[in-house]
This record gives sequence, structure tokens and C-alpha cells, in this order.
Amino acid sequence: MLLHGLGATGEVWQDVVEDWSGSWLVPDLPGHGRSARIDRYSFGSLAAAVAEVIPREPVTIIGHSLGGVVGLALASGWFGVEVTTCVGVGIKVRWTDEELQKAAALAAKPGKVFDTEEEAVERASKMAGVPLRHGVSEVDGGWTPSLDMRAFGVGRPDMAGLIMSAQAHVVLAAGENDPMSPQEHLRELVPEPVSFPGAGHNVHVESPSSLRTVLAQPAT
Repeated sequence: MLLHGLGATGEVWQDVVEDWSGSWLVPDLPGHGRSARIDRYSFGSLAAAVAEVIPREPVTIIGHSLGGVVGLALASGWFGVEVTTCVGVGIKVRWTDEELQKAAALAAKPGKVFDTEEEAVERASKMAGVPLRHGVSEVDGGWTPSLDMRAFGVGRPDMAGLIMSAQAHVVLAAGENDPMSPQEHLRELVPEPVSFPGAGHNVHVESPSSLRTVLAQPAT
């Protein structure tokens, strides 16, 4: 299962899917893309919604940023999903009060409506940090990013607690040049985080074949 980050959609994994054999499940998280909105955004509520579409069989999860935290929540076993390996890519593990306040302010803002689909796509892509095509919707008066802005209020993840609760092999990874997820932060949580040489925050878009290395790691 591939879980995208905040503001993105499942389409950001298209090159990863093309580069790997086997079956994949690539949903849009609630409040993103083609998925319905939910009443309240938390890591638990997102995980509960995702769990509803996962077959009741062992699954490997690769989650980017927010998707990585949701994957760790699923790996706890609390949602009835058997996760064998959870790979969190580019998760931001340190948050300042100022960053949380900015996120809360964004969550309180209504989504912008644009005259054209192209303008809405540009805005959706800017919020996601990667190019999107399917992250917009037509509404009265024009076009708007499909992202429910309230998702920005998801809060600070308890990474230590999630990792401690995981019933799966956990791998934390990030691009060598990812400012949101530097290796020294990840090493506070796991002894040997994976670094993707030359990559930034969106390694699944920048270098999709790099993810083969983390999937090939044996569970311990």
C-alpha cells in the first residue's frame, strides 16, 4: 500500500508503481483527491478510513510524510490490519510551536476558488509540493483544489509512541537533502535510517526506483 503526503493524491506514486512488479493499493487519503472528507482529521481517523479499503491479508506500507505517519498508526494493529513492514519516507518528526500555529491557521482557511482548472491545478501542486493533475474539483464559480484545508490541522505526531506500538518492521527513510526530515532527527527514533543520495523531500517523485532499496531490507 502506498500512502501519499498532505495535499497530494495517489497519482504521485505512478512512477513507483510502474517500476515495481506485483499488486498495489494506492488510495487517496480522506479529504484529498477523489476521497470524501471526514468530520475530524487526526492520524487515527485517517488510519481508520484507510483500513476500510485494505484487504484482510498481510500488507507492506510505504507512506510519504503524512502518509508515513498514517502507515505507522496502521502498523499498530489497532485498526485490524496486519502490516508486515512499514516504511516512512520524509516524515517530519520535529515541530515547533510556530509551525503548528501556521498549520492550524491554514486549517481554518476556506479553499480558494479559481476561474480556471489550470489555476486550481497550479495551486494544488504548490500545496502538495509536487505536480498534480487530479487534485482539483469543479465547484460553483470555478475550480478549487480538492484538498480539505482542515487536514492541515492534523497536529504533531507522537513518533516515538507510534514506533513503540508498531507490530511491524519499521523503516524510516528520507532524501539526503530533505530539510523536513534530516537524518539526525530520524536517528533519534531508529538506529539506522535510510538516506537516499541526492534526493530531497519527494524521493518517490524524484527517484522512484530508490524505494526498491527499502523494500528489499529484511524484516528483523
